[in-house]
Amino acid sequence: MQEHIENLVKLQAVELERTRLAQDARALPAELAQAQSALTAAQRQAAEASDALSREETLRTKLEREVDALRKKAARYRIQLDTVTTPAQAAAIEHEVRFSESEADRLENEEFTSLERTEAQEAALVAARVQVEEMASALDKTRARVALHQTEIARELAALTAERDALRPLIGSEWLVRFDRLSNSRGTGLARVVNQQCTGCRMGVRPQAWNELREGELLTCDSCGRLLYWDPSMAPDVKAS
Repeated sequence: MQEHIENLVKLQAVELERTRLAQDARALPAELAQAQSALTAAQRQAAEASDALSREETLRTKLEREVDALRKKAARYRIQLDTVTTPAQAAAIEHEVRFSESEADRLENEEFTSLERTEAQEAALVAARVQVEEMASALDKTRARVALHQTEIARELAALTAERDALRPLIGSEWLVRFDRLSNSRGTGLARVVNQQCTGCRMGVRPQAWNELREGELLTCDSCGRLLYWDPSMAPDVKAS
């Protein structure tokens, strides 16, 4: 293989690795955002459970006051029964007593139901706070991992950039212009020919072109336009008959 072809092969390998690392670097913020989103969701769940507990406590305080007021009201009505003078008055007061006691019983049942909800919400709050701790720890680990990966990527990119800058002057400007244009439009500017096929587009090459490639020429694929080369070191061994 001619030297300028070897350098183009090396350059393409460097550019592909730089592209891969750049993609990895772009994915890192998303990984961090996902960990942050998980923590935010856990914090929101914990806050909702805490708010629910506060609402239940406020509700029970209100119910307790209302029950106390109804019990006292029923007691006052009972005292009034001793002073009534007509059956109608007695019936009316007894009705108020029964209503007040019935309403107090109903509100006490609501208090009990609220206590049951509180028990469930307390368990949910404990679980949510555990989740918050776990997600916060996971976020810290993700931040550390992302920072380390970013440092590694930056170091590898710097080394690859230096290698690219050293290779480009070794390649003729005509080949570089074509290589850059094809790389920008197709992702790769160079394709190895295997079994008389372009590995970039899988189209076959003409017999004459195949012969020229095996003689060390750098040609153009009629289908995809990539620069074609043949690597004798990767050619299959021919078994003697």
